[in-house]
Amino acid sequence: MDDSNIVDIPSPNYDYRPQGTIIDLVVIHAISLPPGKFGSGAVIDFFTNQLDFSRDPYYSGLKDVKVSSHYFIERSGRIIRFVADENRAWHAGVSSFRGRDNCNDFALGIELEGDDFTCFSEKQYERLNYLLEILRSKYPAVTCDRVVGHCHIAPQRKSDPGPFFDWHRIGVDL
Repeated sequence: MDDSNIVDIPSPNYDYRPQGTIIDLVVIHAISLPPGKFGSGAVIDFFTNQLDFSRDPYYSGLKDVKVSSHYFIERSGRIIRFVADENRAWHAGVSSFRGRDNCNDFALGIELEGDDFTCFSEKQYERLNYLLEILRSKYPAVTCDRVVGHCHIAPQRKSDPGPFFDWHRIGVDL
């Protein structure tokens, strides 16, 4: 499957996976900056350390935060890759999946432009399925039961992708 439709915008916010790590988890997230605002370009700026903190009062709480994700799917369906799969993006934070801590070590992170209060776009589901097909062909250990939300690996801290995300649309039964 061809990933030439994915736009590369490198983030400096990554490091390296432990040697010999097998990628066997995909974590779905949701983000909008400021919260509830879509299409501002602020998520891209945030993940590339270019965010103008004076643009919105909400941003003042993000000044010392360095995060990234492997992929970001905008509401239009455009897919952006910030961190190469083989590297460790900083998306999961303190997390655990089936007794394994530090999910960033073995997971790929996919951020969807969204929040806990808005349905995701048809185009986002189409492009997410496209991306998941690419990733599953590259990483056979990423089976349907190994595609989870941030809420599943950090339930005390996170709620994303939120109640409006339809897991059945990507063939996952959670």
